[in-house]
This record gives sequence, structure tokens and C-alpha cells, in this order.
Amino acid sequence: MSPTPDESERARLLRLSADHILAHGVAGLSLRGIAKAVGSNNRMLLYYFGSKEELITAALTEAGRRFPLLEPVFELLEDRARPLRARLEAAWETLSADENLPFHRVFFEVLGLAGYQRGRFDAFLGAVAKDWRQRAAAALRADGVPAAAADDLARELVSLWRGLQLDLLTAGDRAATLRVNAAAAASFAARAKKARTAAPLAGR
Repeated sequence: MSPTPDESERARLLRLSADHILAHGVAGLSLRGIAKAVGSNNRMLLYYFGSKEELITAALTEAGRRFPLLEPVFELLEDRARPLRARLEAAWETLSADENLPFHRVFFEVLGLAGYQRGRFDAFLGAVAKDWRQRAAAALRADGVPAAAADDLARELVSLWRGLQLDLLTAGDRAATLRVNAAAAASFAARAKKARTAAPLAGR
């Protein structure tokens, strides 16, 4: 089924907005500025997206689709054919690839604004606070880790990766982040195994 003219125009504006945000970031970005960059006007952007914040959130999601090494992070984490430690190492190796750096830069810029200006990017905050952690926890539960332990380990894992992403952006030493993640992966795998082993005992 072909998209309607409205759907096609929204997709075009979204694609151009993502182009602009990836190139220039969002600091000081106005709706008027986006409209000028994409060859539209405020009224049309509000019609299609509701607000500047909703447009930026949608544009970030669109931008994420352009970085094919983001989604495989969780595909690797969910691949139970490999040991957990190897999956954690492979996931970070993929996430830290140079191809993902443009997205990381915009991601942290918007994350900072969202934390400082509550209410502006609630949808974005909800996504970054929950989506990664929920998928990581689901992968651990599928490995037999009890729910509570899986949630705690997932929160710690995502926090580690967020810190390593920042380190990668500021220090630029990918090899160092790979070493740190590898050491952490060994600890995570050991604790996950301990949690799995303890679960049957707790149920007695």
C-alpha cells in the first residue's frame, strides 16, 4: 500500500530534520531554524509533529535507523548460542564502532538537555531510561537469571556503557574502552552465573 501524500511529506520532513540535527546538533535549535533548514515553515512542522521536542525525538529515532551498528548490539546480547561474557564484549565492540559516533554526539547532547529541562523531552527520557535496560534485562532473564537480579545487572550494564560512550567521545581511546568493558564483562558473567545457581536454592 502506497503512503498517502501526508505520510510522504511527513517522512520527507523527518528525514531532512534528522540530516540537520546530525550535522548541527540541537543546542539553540529553534523550530524556525529547523523549518528554514528543511524548506518548510513552523505551521507545517507543528501540523506533522505537534511540537519542537516531539520533532527532535522523532528525528533522533530516524537518525538511529541510519546507524546499522546500533540494533545489532541487542541482537548480539540476545544470542544465547554464545557465552554471556563473549556477548557482552561483542555488544560493546559494536556499539563503540566509529560509524556510531555521530549518533552518540547528538544522543548525549539531547540527554543533557532532557535532564536539565524536565518536561521538554519526556518521551526521549523514557526511551533511554527504559528501552536499553529492559532489553538487557530480558536477555539476562532468558539466560535464567532471576528477574530482580537481571534488572539490577541490566541497570549496571547500561550505566557502564553510557559512561564508556562518554569516555569514547571525550578521550577517543576505543582500545581502552574495550579493555574496561572486557574486564566488566567477566564480572557480569560471573555474577549472572551465581544468580542463576542461587535461584533454585532460594525456591526451596
